[in-house]
Amino acid sequence: MGSVRAALHEVDEERLVRLVAKGDRAAFEELYRRTSPWMAVRLRRRCADEQIVAEVMQETYLAVWRAAGAFAGTAAGGTAVGWLWTIAARRLVDAFRRRAHHAEPPPAAAAPEAAPAAEEEALAASVGGDVGDALRCLAPELRQVLQAMVLDGLSVRETAVLLGLPEGTVKTRARRARIAMRRALA
Repeated sequence: MGSVRAALHEVDEERLVRLVAKGDRAAFEELYRRTSPWMAVRLRRRCADEQIVAEVMQETYLAVWRAAGAFAGTAAGGTAVGWLWTIAARRLVDAFRRRAHHAEPPPAAAAPEAAPAAEEEALAASVGGDVGDALRCLAPELRQVLQAMVLDGLSVRETAVLLGLPEGTVKTRARRARIAMRRALA
């Protein structure tokens, strides 16, 4: 078992997902070990309710186990980590919708950020040059919408639920963000 675990330690996330699709439990455990810490951090930045975060984590990894065969991979321009985050973000939106039917939305669903999020710092580091500079110059509320819609691949409706905003506000902010990016890059 130790040699299998050591071998899986060297496999990239995309290959792990492919092994999970074949029912490989050790590959699933390795994928979870690698991705669950950052997944939990990203979810907590969007939701302060630990119960919702725990439910979304469980639903996400259950979906990964069941649907790993549906992962298109780099052939479709995606990454395993991006695929995992898309599943988690959509599960979080679903959790907010369920909660909205029973009570008010979680109070910290769209709490203002006091310090830059780790993912924003990673985004800034990975998107360099003029595009990175333009992103950093965007107002935080515009950057949040752009991040949810472009990087996380959420729809206007899903972004609205995730950020606790009306859909019209999301559309307006997305338009303002695109205009600001065009101007900055012109």
